[in-house]
Amino acid sequence: MTDWNANIISEFRENQGRVGGGFEGAPLLVLHHRGRKSGRDLEIPLVYLPDEQDADLIYIFATKGGAPTHPEWYHNLVAAGKAQIERGTESYPVTVAEVTGPDRDRIYGEQASRMANFAEYDEKTRGIRTIPVVALRRA
Repeated sequence: MTDWNANIISEFRENQGRVGGGFEGAPLLVLHHRGRKSGRDLEIPLVYLPDEQDADLIYIFATKGGAPTHPEWYHNLVAAGKAQIERGTESYPVTVAEVTGPDRDRIYGEQASRMANFAEYDEKTRGIRTIPVVALRRA
């Protein structure tokens, strides 16, 4: 998975934030975060959903491809409360807040309506875990 992510990140940087393959046309960012246990600086490409009314707010989804556990990056973000992202050709710090309740359901539903694989992830995790929605706000 590390090589796969590294290839996507490389393509992202070479093409001003755009990639091909399964992510072609999808809004993509590179999330920089620190391992809460290792202390290492880490990065991962993620699809995001921009807030339609606030240009400084975007949402990411801790799907882990529909796995039964949350991804490590999610735990790292929640612990830190802040991160750095690359979005297009821009890089900037963000604050982190988990979205819960009806707002979480609405935002996740919107993402699932735009990208069918998110509906599949939700189905895979039903009754096991609720996929977290994380709000990233430009700091």
